[in-house]
Amino acid sequence: MHPNRAFRKPDEARNIAFVRERAFGVLAVNAEDGPRLSHVPLVLSEDGRQAELHLVRSNPILRLLETPQPAVIAVSGSDAYVSPDWYQVDDQVPTWNYVAVHLRGTLSKLPQDALHGVLARLSDHQETKLLPKKPWTSDKMDQTIYGKMQRQIVPVQLDVAHIDGTWKLSQNKPDDVRLRAADGVEEAGIGLETTPLSAMMRNPDAA
Repeated sequence: MHPNRAFRKPDEARNIAFVRERAFGVLAVNAEDGPRLSHVPLVLSEDGRQAELHLVRSNPILRLLETPQPAVIAVSGSDAYVSPDWYQVDDQVPTWNYVAVHLRGTLSKLPQDALHGVLARLSDHQETKLLPKKPWTSDKMDQTIYGKMQRQIVPVQLDVAHIDGTWKLSQNKPDDVRLRAADGVEEAGIGLETTPLSAMMRNPDAA
């Protein structure tokens, strides 16, 4: 998380909403020889207290979960390079604007019979965004095939103790300077989802 408090969102509800919308992050767990990382889809509960996910059975993180382990899930959003020329003021340096939220807590394996519910909630969370398409459910599958696939993955839950967000949107600049930088970000498009990021830069309090 960025140390500048100007970029730190105190509104936990916005951080939770961001993670629920993105629903994808990088899971990090410490091992003896260094961190283990895995890119994971997830569903965060509405109160932000639990994140459900699953890992393929061969994932080395699972070998660390004979007992619950401290873990972090980093969820990234829009980001963009910001050229100092766009500010149109002297003595500035290049930077990178971005949105990211970290979920920090305790990671545990769930009982295998919890897997069907975890998978259903993961898919339902995304399928509802595709309405009016009829949502996909596992009922559409041959249940023998579905059962074999389920045996390859393990349900996991992060009990969230802390949520920290960085919304680095040039809030430390005067309004006119920030708005010029937002125009440059949108025009140049160097980064990920630069159009929505430039919109957030124009109105960071509503991001």
